[in-house]
Amino acid sequence: MTTQPVVLGRISGLFGVRGWVKVYSYTEPREAVLDYGRWLLSDKDGWHEATVAEGQRHGKTVIARIEGYDDREQAAALIGAEIAVPRAALPEAGEDRYYWSDLEGLRVVHRDGTELGRVAYLLETGANDVMVVEGEQELLIPFVTDKVVLGVDIDKGEIEVDWEWD
Repeated sequence: MTTQPVVLGRISGLFGVRGWVKVYSYTEPREAVLDYGRWLLSDKDGWHEATVAEGQRHGKTVIARIEGYDDREQAAALIGAEIAVPRAALPEAGEDRYYWSDLEGLRVVHRDGTELGRVAYLLETGANDVMVVEGEQELLIPFVTDKVVLGVDIDKGEIEVDWEWD
């Protein structure tokens, strides 16, 4: 079984004329995406490896230069590419902390045993993260541990929630 890489961001634009790109990072803090010197970049043919030559936080964004992309025209080909790393390259999430990619696809079960669906993806709203659960109907359930999310069992493939839906 091949493990899908974990997406950490995407290349969102160009910065300057020397091949630098803007990175929309999903990591916290944003510049943590630069902790990985080798990225997997997506294109129409799948994933290919790329080496980060330089990178830094620049205001509210992150900028990087990828080896082999030395001018603006070459770097333009990277716009829209997702940035990922192999799952094994990530540190352990820690107790009661989860990578979104580990939650996607898990069954969501109400505390009374009713299966609500599966986590399609998560959204960052500012106040808290929200699970988008697809089942009989699409549900948006706040990912608030100890209040809404009663437990996460990755091995069992299940998230138990206390959430009323209408």
